[in-house]
Formats: sequence, structure tokens, C-alpha cells
Amino acid sequence: MNPQAVWGCVCLLCFSFLSTAQGNLQPLSFQPGTLYQYHYSLDVQLDHTSAPSPRGAWLRAEALVQLQRLWRDPGGEELLQVQIRDLKAQHEPEDRRRQDGTGGPSAEIALSQEARAELQQPLFISWSSGKVKAFYGDEAESILISNLKRGVVSLLQLQPHAGAAVEEDVSGSCQVTYAVSNHSVTKTKDLLSCVKPNSGFTSVNKIFGVQWQPTSRSQYVVKDNLLQSVLAEESHVVSPALRSTTGIKISSRQQLQLVSPPMPGPAEVAGRSLEDVLAGTEGRHQPLGMASPPFRRVCTRCPSLRAYLKAFDSQKVKVDTSKAATMWRFQRFIQMLRSAKKRDVLQLLRRAPEEMLPFVVEAAVATQSVASLAALSDFLDFGKEPKSLLEKFLYAAAFSPRPSGELLRLVLDKLDGKQLAPEVWETGIVAVGSLVGKLCQQKLCGLQEVERGVATILGGLRGAKEEPEVVVYLLALGNAGLPETIPTLLDYAEEGPTAVTTAAISALRRFPARHISSKVKRAMRRIFHEKRKSYEKTCRLAAAEMLLDNEPSPMDVLNILLATNELETETATFLLLKVQNSLRADHHPARRIMKDIMRDPRINNYNFFSKAGVSSSFSGPLTVTQDLLSTFGLDLLFLEGGLLRKSVSDFSLLSRGRWLRAAQVTIEAQGMESMLGENLLEGEEEPELTAGMSAIFFDVQLRPIVFFQGYTDLMAKVLLSSGEPTSVVKGNLLLMDHHQVIPLQSGLQVAIKLQGGLGLDISADMDVSIWEQELKTRINTRGSLTIDFQAELDAPFLQATLRSQTEAETSIHFDTMLRFSGSPVLMCLQLREEQVPYREIFTVSKSAGSQSSTARKGRQGTVPGREFALHRANSKVCNLLLTAEEE
Repeated sequence: MNPQAVWGCVCLLCFSFLSTAQGNLQPLSFQPGTLYQYHYSLDVQLDHTSAPSPRGAWLRAEALVQLQRLWRDPGGEELLQVQIRDLKAQHEPEDRRRQDGTGGPSAEIALSQEARAELQQPLFISWSSGKVKAFYGDEAESILISNLKRGVVSLLQLQPHAGAAVEEDVSGSCQVTYAVSNHSVTKTKDLLSCVKPNSGFTSVNKIFGVQWQPTSRSQYVVKDNLLQSVLAEESHVVSPALRSTTGIKISSRQQLQLVSPPMPGPAEVAGRSLEDVLAGTEGRHQPLGMASPPFRRVCTRCPSLRAYLKAFDSQKVKVDTSKAATMWRFQRFIQMLRSAKKRDVLQLLRRAPEEMLPFVVEAAVATQSVASLAALSDFLDFGKEPKSLLEKFLYAAAFSPRPSGELLRLVLDKLDGKQLAPEVWETGIVAVGSLVGKLCQQKLCGLQEVERGVATILGGLRGAKEEPEVVVYLLALGNAGLPETIPTLLDYAEEGPTAVTTAAISALRRFPARHISSKVKRAMRRIFHEKRKSYEKTCRLAAAEMLLDNEPSPMDVLNILLATNELETETATFLLLKVQNSLRADHHPARRIMKDIMRDPRINNYNFFSKAGVSSSFSGPLTVTQDLLSTFGLDLLFLEGGLLRKSVSDFSLLSRGRWLRAAQVTIEAQGMESMLGENLLEGEEEPELTAGMSAIFFDVQLRPIVFFQGYTDLMAKVLLSSGEPTSVVKGNLLLMDHHQVIPLQSGLQVAIKLQGGLGLDISADMDVSIWEQELKTRINTRGSLTIDFQAELDAPFLQATLRSQTEAETSIHFDTMLRFSGSPVLMCLQLREEQVPYREIFTVSKSAGSQSSTARKGRQGTVPGREFALHRANSKVCNLLLTAEEE
């Protein structure tokens, strides 16, 4: 034997052994003139994660996959032909299930001749040692068939050595990690990292979005440079972010097993290049992307707007925003309008009766299709329409969960150069701010419409002469939340009169902590400590709260605490209670610093914290679930004489690190000291007698509402009052709007759809009795919430839909009673919730061939009403006042 040959064999064996020991396999290859046959199986299952629910949808498919090498270049790149044969699919019909709901025998799905023919058409891949470099097929093929083939090809995507890489397959371009051991290769794919063609949308506020938890793991077995088997498993748990109990679980399993031994096959094709070889094959084969293109199911049973219009005149319409039935109708309208043409939408707007027109306008705005916005543009005349309808349109735009540049352009066009009622103009400006902010959150700040919207607000602010105008523009900047406007807000906060300073600080408090720089904090310190000029107490308190809420320094906290020794009793009481609340709130940014400071006995003592004021600050949890913490906060600031200066009630949501101010209602009263003969502090100007309200709902600041301004206005409204409360907001909002396509490793797709609607009717009333020396405020909130969540599985031989529908109705009342006929002033706060009826329905629908079925299960109930005990002292005063009132 040749010694050099022996030595070469020894070196080759040693190299092979070392490569295997280090976690590497030999380069993969398929031999020429050989036909490789693999048994392919696919299992997919969809199930509801909650009970009671019907049994989900199940699909199984089996086929023979034939693979052969047609050509190889000197560099190792191979052209492989892959063909799927004898595919058989099975599912579980509803009529074969046992009485206990468990699975019965499966039934074969009859494939159409067209589907069979397309499935058997070969596809071609450029392949090099496990890496699929290109995919060639017929672009005229149906998307579902083409995607199924992509799923088979994706199983051939691997690398023979350990490490991380970015791979492109049916899921998109994804981060993958390989581990190699002996003859086994394990691939873990990070599905959250996948970049794929954009095929969906979601709400700007992620708290109203979808929670998606995917996993993907594939096991390869390679022997003698040949792929022996593949087992790919993945799972997806998808649910509304606010309600994970109504989620859907998707399980998928693919297996490819070599049928041994390989058979003799056609010889390799001669050719200079891969393109030459492809040109000689039968049929047309174009390069296609590996990522699966999205498939959109055509709804054959969805109602059309044109059909609705034919029966429109005969339909009785009843719109009550606090009822769930109205919200379901609202969501159906949105579905109809999204596929409607402009002329049909315009016809609906023109034919709608007066009481239904606001409902239709809100649905058209929520739809946001090109046709619906064009119809609204033609229909709405800002010079003629009643201001209530125009405000409906503007607020619907402001609350849009994912606004478009076209919607902002429509709002700007309608506001541009027109003489509008003050209420419409104010609503329009705050709506522009909200739209600008949401578009920037979608990374669309560069749109021409956004630049125009910012210029409208900033230009209007520079040209504003009247104080109320300046306030509205500042509130609009708060809605926009653009960091580049912070210096402008700081200037108005430090230099403006009381109302302007209050509005500017309110806008600054809307920014997240990362934008509250040292420059902002220095300005807040100057306002609180009155370094440059004197400020009204509510402005100083707002500055202090901003410092406490944004990663405060120990020195800031200490200086604020020490300053309470020099403040008026009520102001000091309020501020100290704010500090104590931060100690009780686990998520408050000042909690840790406060705990350290409270270890100092000079601060943490009875003398320091025992202020005798009646002002209060309270916050605590309302509802706690595995997904959500909802909190209620109430701040009450009194004047030294016992009159209420300001009240703030706040409802907030905290979910998975995301925070949302669901509702904040602020009621302020000024100038009442002079009515009762109280003396002003030295140097303090006498404020005008006013009372008003400001509200934020779902992070959108509404225009301020004035109850009365001046003594004459107060007397007129007391004497001429109809007793009807003032409407703060009333309408239908689309809070959740999500569409996502999840491509499975198998090539099948699951479309996730979420729509959530909220019907709101919020009213407020203030009743001042000079004779009884009583002040009463009432805030009534009635609402309904509907959530429609569904997953649609689409395969060439099966369609399945899992759906969960949730609805609830609620009424919340917040009343205050203040009696200042004696000393001390007596105040009673009542927060109560009426009983909450709710219902959930779970549906599974399937269609295979000519067979279709639907199964439903559900539950309903009522949550008892409750009254919230705010704090012990309040309960005692309420007993006293309410008992006296009954007598």
C-alpha cells in the first residue's frame, strides 16, 4: 500500500474525528443519479386556552417528497428538484365527535383536481451544504399551495456546525441558533426576531394589542453527509394583551423521514450555469422569495354595505352607547365600510337619520379606508353642520387606535381657514395634537401631514393673543408628545400666568421619564421654590409632583419635604400625603428614595407629618388580574377656609410594564374666597370666580369645559339651570384594532384579528347652593366594552376559525358633597359601581371540501355592584352628611 495514501487516510480520519468532537458535521450533499424519497407528515392544531370552549380544529397531512440533484457547480452549489406526491389530508368532523366532546375518528379531505395538479408540480432550490440560497417555482400558483411547498423546502435549511446565524425561510429572515452533537443538529428559531413582508397593523398603544408567545425548535439527524430525518415543532400562544384567558394556542409539527434505501434516479443535467439548467426544465420557473406571502381570506358571508342600504329605510335604529348591542353593531359597521366604495359610504351618510348620524360618522372614521375618508371629506361641511356632529368627528379622529396620514390631512383641511365655533376649533386643535403624536409613535414623523400638523400648533401658539387660546395649543402639544417641543413648554411654564403655567406643566407631565432632562427638572425646581417669581399654589404643587414622578434625586425629595414647613397648611397637607402615597405604591419611581429618607428621624416623625389640613391624596388598586392592575387615585386640594380648590380623579391601567391613563377628570373652582369674605394672602391677586373641568381619556386630552365664569354667569346658571348634566364625552370608540399574519413553519398561515370597542357616556354636573352653603359634583360614567378575537387557519384543503367574543356593561358614579356652612368644612366622597353583566362566547368553525360545521360554548354572569371605601375619615363624614340630608 502507498504510505502517502495511508497517511492521507489517517489525517482525514483524525480531521473528521476532531470536527465531530468540536460540534461540526461533514458538509451535506446529495449524490447524482439518485432519487431520495422522504415520508412527510404535518400536524396542526388550534385550541382555545380557556374553558368552557368547544374542541378546537385539527389537521393532519401526509405525502411522499421526492428529491434529486440535477446539477452541481465546482463551488459546491447544487440545483435540487423537489416534488410532493400522493398528499392525503385528514381532519376531525364535528359530527364524528363523541358525546363527551372528545375526538372521534378522522375523515379524509377530498382534494380538488386543480389542487392535486398544483401540488405535484416540481419546485427547484439552489442548495449548498444545507443552505437554501434560492427558491424557484411558478408565480401563477395559488398562494396556499406555493406556501405549503415553501414549508417543505424550509425543512432543508440547516447548517452543519454550531453557532448563530440569520436565515431566511418560510417564516421570514430570522435569528437562529444551532447546536451540534454527534449526528444530531438542533436549530432554535427566534420567531420574534423574524423580518417578513408587512401584512398587518396594530393599535399604537400596546396595552390594547396582542400578546404573542412563540417557540420553534427543529431536530435534524445527519449520517454519512446525508440528511436522514427532520422533526420541526413550534407553538404559538396568542391572546389580547388585557385578557390572556381568552387566548388561542397553535401547535404545529412537521416530520421528514428518509425512506431507505435511495433509488436510482435520472442522471445530472449538463449545463454551464444554474439558469441554463432551469431553462431546460419543463414549465416556467421564476425566482421566488422564501418568506411566505400573506393570504387574505375572502369573506363570503360578510354583509355588504350595498345590501344593507337596500333595507336601510325599513330598519329601526336605536343607538345607546352604553349597551353592548350597540358596540357589536358598531364593529359590524366598520367591517362593512372597510370593503365599501365611496359612493355607498356617502349614500349612507346622507340617508342616515339625525339620531344615527354621529354613530355612522364615528364608524367611518374608525374604518380609515380611502373610500370612507373621501366620503367624509365630501359630506362634512364645517361651515354648516351642527357643532355637536363636528366634535364627534374630531374626537373620533383623536381616539383612533392607529391613525393614518390621510386622516390627519382630512382634519387639517377641514380646520384650515374657516371661522369655527370655539368648541369646534378647540376640539380640532387637541385632535391634531393627538393624531401627530400617534403617527410619530408609528415612526411616521416624516410625513408631510405630520409636519403640517406640528406647524399648525406651533404657529397658532406663537400667534395666540388670548389666554384660553394659548392653553388649548399647550394641551395639543401635550397630546403630541414631541420631545423637540419641551423647550417651548418650559418657557410657557415659567413665564406664563396661572392657567398657562398649569397647562404647560400638564403637557410636560405627559412625557415619559426618559425625556425629563436635568433642564426640565431645574425649571420645575425654580417654579416650586419660586426662585424667579411667585406662582399660584396649584402650579407649585404640579411642579413638585413632576419632580417626584420622574426619577427624583434624594435632594429633590428632601427639599420638597422641608419646604412643607413654610407652605400653607392645606398645601403642605396635600403634598405630604402625596409623598406618603409614593411609599405605598410599588411601581412609584420615588419609592426607594423615599424609604431611605424616611429613615431620618428628623423627617419621619409625628410633628413633621401631622398637618391639620383637610386636603387629601389617595390612590389604590381597583382590580388586579394576571394581566392587569387598574388603580384609582383621588386628589383633593382645599383652600385655607375649607373651600375645594381642585379635585383630580384618576383611573390608570398597568399591564406588563406598560402604563395607560384611562381617565383623569380635573375639576377646579377659583375665586370663591371673596364670596365668603375670606382674606387673600399678601401680594396675591383676587382670581375671577370660575369653575371648570379638564379631562384626559385614554391618553387623549380633551378640550377644557367651563361650568361658569364670573359671578353673573354663576347666578344665571343657578337660576336658569335645567338640571341636566354637562356631557363630557359620548360616543363609540374603536380601542383595539389588530391584524397579524403568523406564518407557520409548514407554510400554513394563521391570521390573528382583534377588535375592541368601547361605548362611553360620561357626564358631569356641579351644583352650588349659596343658601344651603353646599357644593355637589357628580361624574357619571356608563359604558360597554366588546372584544372580538379570532384566529383563522388557511390551508389548501381546510379553513378553520376560532373566535372568542366578550362583552360587559358597567356604570360608575363619583359624587362629592361639600358643606361649608360651619367649621370645619365637611366633605363626603362616594365612588360606586353598579352590577356588571358580562358574557363570553367561544366558537369553532371549520370548512373542508363541501362540509362545514360550527360549534359554540359560552358563559355569562353578573359581578355584584360595590361601593369603594376610600378612607375611614371619609366614611364617617359621609354617614353624617347623608343622614342629615335624609332627615
